[in-house]
Amino acid sequence: MPIQTTDKIWHNGTLIPWADANIHVMSHVVHYGSSVFEGIRAYTQGEKAGIFRLREHMQRFIDSARIYRMPLPYSLDELCQAVVDVVDANDVAPCYIRPVAFRGYGEIGVNPLKSPVEIYIANFPWGKYVPGNQGADVCVSSWNRLAPNTMPSLAKAGANYMNSQLIRMEAEINGYVEGIALDRNGYLSEGSGENLFLIREGKLFTSPLANSVLNGITRASVIQIAKDFGIEVVEQSLPRELLYLCDEAFFTGTAAEVSHLRSVDRILIGDGSMGPMTKKLHDEFFALVNGTKSDRYNWLTPVNVRSKELTEA
Repeated sequence: MPIQTTDKIWHNGTLIPWADANIHVMSHVVHYGSSVFEGIRAYTQGEKAGIFRLREHMQRFIDSARIYRMPLPYSLDELCQAVVDVVDANDVAPCYIRPVAFRGYGEIGVNPLKSPVEIYIANFPWGKYVPGNQGADVCVSSWNRLAPNTMPSLAKAGANYMNSQLIRMEAEINGYVEGIALDRNGYLSEGSGENLFLIREGKLFTSPLANSVLNGITRASVIQIAKDFGIEVVEQSLPRELLYLCDEAFFTGTAAEVSHLRSVDRILIGDGSMGPMTKKLHDEFFALVNGTKSDRYNWLTPVNVRSKELTEA
């Protein structure tokens, strides 16, 4: 989906015009992928708007930077306020929010430590991410997720998404909307940018973080909702063939939200429609973020934005 520009971007403590948010071609990040980032959504609740799990996202942002020895000169509270400030300034909701920290212009070479750290935060309208209103047709990718002790999967790092690009491109070239990667041992990991859940015999299954899985904020939210509904949640290594035997399956993620899968490798999941447990979790998630149910988990940070209809690009 093309990016719809907004007025302001937050850069190192200052709101600047969108068009001025540029970097030099010799910045370290361009050559070595030295960046970490977040994806956050703000939803509308009637005439109001709220950012979904802002502190959890920005803590993960800080954690990702820490793993890569990338000092951020702002506290968690300051970074959260920066997100609120840029959303307020642009007056756009619902929206997607992209904080990014990277090694900028200074030195060449793999060692990043003497290159300056730049932080930008942008927000813009963005709609449905996983194509397919009747469910997503996906495949198992020939590309595995990153092995442990190579690229840290708990860091939401830009370089990790080169692997994701291979997964997504291969899927689309072969006629699918998304791919599911296995880990180095052949167990289910996740999609190119989504966590994966399977339902079988009334239980909700998902791969643990040790299977090269990103510690998803939406993933954790769905697990919390499921447990409160009394659904048994099982985090364990899952064999590929469970994709073909499960009763229901869905993706979660900031971009993907809760998106059900219609088929895997052209094998229909159930009858292809959204199953009852997926629908229950899907509907509860959207009721919470859209304000038709009370924010019982305190997941929403209010912002002073007028509710607007999303313009699809």
